[in-house]
Amino acid sequence: MLRRIVSLLLLLPACLTGFLASRRESPRLPAAPTPAAAETDAVQVKAPSAILMDAATGTVLFEKNADERREPASVTKIMTLLLVMEALEEGRISMEDEVTASQAAAEKGGSQIYLEEGERLSMDEMLKSVVVSSANDCATALAEHVAGSETAFVAMMNRRAAELGMTNTHFVNCTGLDDQPEAREHLTTARDVAIMSRELLRHDRIRDYTTIWMDTVRDGQFGLSNTNKLIRFYEGATGLKTGYTSTAGHCLSATARREGMELIAVILGGATSTERFSDAKALLNWGFANYALVTPDLDVTFDPIPVKLGREKTLVPVPVSRAPILISKSLQSAVRRTVELEPELEAPVERGRQVGVLRVTAGNQELKTIPLVASAPVPRLSYGEILLELLKKVCMDG
Repeated sequence: MLRRIVSLLLLLPACLTGFLASRRESPRLPAAPTPAAAETDAVQVKAPSAILMDAATGTVLFEKNADERREPASVTKIMTLLLVMEALEEGRISMEDEVTASQAAAEKGGSQIYLEEGERLSMDEMLKSVVVSSANDCATALAEHVAGSETAFVAMMNRRAAELGMTNTHFVNCTGLDDQPEAREHLTTARDVAIMSRELLRHDRIRDYTTIWMDTVRDGQFGLSNTNKLIRFYEGATGLKTGYTSTAGHCLSATARREGMELIAVILGGATSTERFSDAKALLNWGFANYALVTPDLDVTFDPIPVKLGREKTLVPVPVSRAPILISKSLQSAVRRTVELEPELEAPVERGRQVGVLRVTAGNQELKTIPLVASAPVPRLSYGEILLELLKKVCMDG
C-alpha cells in the first residue's frame, strides 16, 4: 500500500497536467432572436398615428406613423401618474398623505374637479380624480406635492422620458393643456406613449384606478365618470388614459387584458372621440385574435452537468429568464423546446456562467433562445483536496 501511495504522489503532477489539458472552451451560444413586427396593413386605422404593443414583451405588433411627433393632450398624464407611482413606491410620498391645492392648481382650466386654493384631498382621491376624470387641477397638485413645483416636476418628466428611451418626447407641463405659448413644443409620439404606458402598467396599483367606471370624491359630493369609455364597453379593458384638445385631436392609450396577455393600443390625432375608440378596439381585437403569450415549461429539472476538479461533482443549470414569449396563435399548438448543455465543465465555475441554451421552437421557426446558467458557484479543489481525493480512491480500490 505504501508503494502505491508513493507512486501516486510521483504521478500527481502528470495527472493534473492531463486534467488541465482537457479543458475545453465554452461553445458559442447564439443570442435570442428579435421578434419582427407585423405588417402595417394587417388592420385598418383611421387616425394619423397609432401603435399596438404587447405589454409583457414590448413587442410592436402594428404601427402607423408611430414616430411622428404630435401633441398628446391629457395622455400626458400617463407620465405624471408614472412619476407619482414611483414616488409612492420609493417612499418619497405616501398614500396616507393629504395633498393641498395651490393657487396655480386651483386656477387650472379644462377638465377639473374645481379645487379651491388651500383645499386638501387624500392621495387616493387626487389619483382617482386624475385617472378617472382627467382633472388638471389635481394633476398639478400632485406634481407640486412630488417635486415642489410644476416646473421641477416637468424637469423630472423629461428626465424619466429620456431614461425610458422616449427620444421624440418633450414635455412642458404635467397636464397636456395647450394654454401656454410654449405648449406647441409639448410633443410626443405613439411609440413613446406606448413605452410610458407599458412602464406605468408595471405598477399594479394603477389598475385600481384605471378600471373605475364611476365613483365619487369629497364624501360623495362630486361625481366622477371615466373618460375612457372602453372601461365600460370593452371586454378586458384595464385603462389607460384619454386626451383631447382642438389642436391635438382625440387621443387615447387603451389597454386591455385577455387570456393572460395585455395589449397597449395608442391613438393620436383622431378626428372624433368615436373614431379613437373604434380604432383602439380594432387594434386590440386584431391583436387578441392573432397573438398569444406562452411560457415555456421552465420548472422542469435539467440534467446535471459533471464538473471536473470541482468541490461539487455536478452543477444543475437554470434558465436566466422565465419571461413569456409572444407568438402567433397559428403556432401555439406547435411550440416545442430542446435543451443543449455543455457535456462537462471544469472548475472554477462562476454563478451565472452560461452552460447551455433552451431553444423554444414552433415548426421550423425558432421563437426564443433562453440561456441556461450556473445557479451557484462551484469552487475549484485545492492541490491538497485533489491529493486527498486521489488517496481516498486508492484506499477504496485497495
